[in-house]
Amino acid sequence: MATLLTGKPVVDRLAQELAPRIEALGRAGIVPALAIVRMGERPDDLSYERTAQKRAESLGIAVRPFVLPEDAPQEVLEAALAEVNADASIHGCLLFRPLPAHIDEARACELLAPDKDVDGITLASLASVFTDGATGFPPSTAAACLELLDHYGVPLEGKRVAVAGRSLVVGKPVSMMLLRRNATVTLCHSRTENLAEVVRASDVVICATGRARMFGAEFFRPGQTVLDVGINFDAEGNLCGDVDFDAAEPVVDALTPVPRGLGTVTTSVTMAHTVAAAEAALAAREGGR
Repeated sequence: MATLLTGKPVVDRLAQELAPRIEALGRAGIVPALAIVRMGERPDDLSYERTAQKRAESLGIAVRPFVLPEDAPQEVLEAALAEVNADASIHGCLLFRPLPAHIDEARACELLAPDKDVDGITLASLASVFTDGATGFPPSTAAACLELLDHYGVPLEGKRVAVAGRSLVVGKPVSMMLLRRNATVTLCHSRTENLAEVVRASDVVICATGRARMFGAEFFRPGQTVLDVGINFDAEGNLCGDVDFDAAEPVVDALTPVPRGLGTVTTSVTMAHTVAAAEAALAAREGGR
């Protein structure tokens, strides 16, 4: 039976690490603040917004919601992002995606100031991930994978890691971050030939294809650590991951559950990025005196 790599101990550790930093910002008259920009009323967006607000409140981080109608034109979204950029009291911004089909998402992402991009959506932030730069922040979910692996002491150097999924939210950036840690990474996807064989040969597996229970027992073997990034709903409306948990759990050594796994860590990483952005803003302010 697999050891469950739950997110709670990682979340608790991050909260402990952030507490003195938030207190120090408070002594300087700064309350870290996160803007949440949402279009429409998608259930998953609403659920994540509630989770983010609860986590922020517990840490002493302010949340500034910008709620727009789903059919709002591009200009309205751009105006909201311009307001976020111009407000010095806002340190980070979380733009819920995917955006409605009529919105130019790439353009919208590029309008966000890189220093407030706490979820790695701008080209400047992504370029830093791919070039080992220092601008902005990596996507929170990708960073959460590394946080969880480090917390549980999963070795990466020299290990074979299969990343199933090639999005800019998880797959591509987490592959680069793992390479930086000297892992040997295979970036694959739903159309990779012999995908089960590739995944089964790896020491660590990160499943991020967005397909409910795609990864069954044939993908796994004893000795593996498996991170399930998927947030899906099955035909009965039940929340599930990309991994068929019941099939994988008796086989692998360690596995993240869905829920109670990486999702909670992702929220905490976003808060940590917001605090770091507030600290950078304070340093810039003091440096300009």
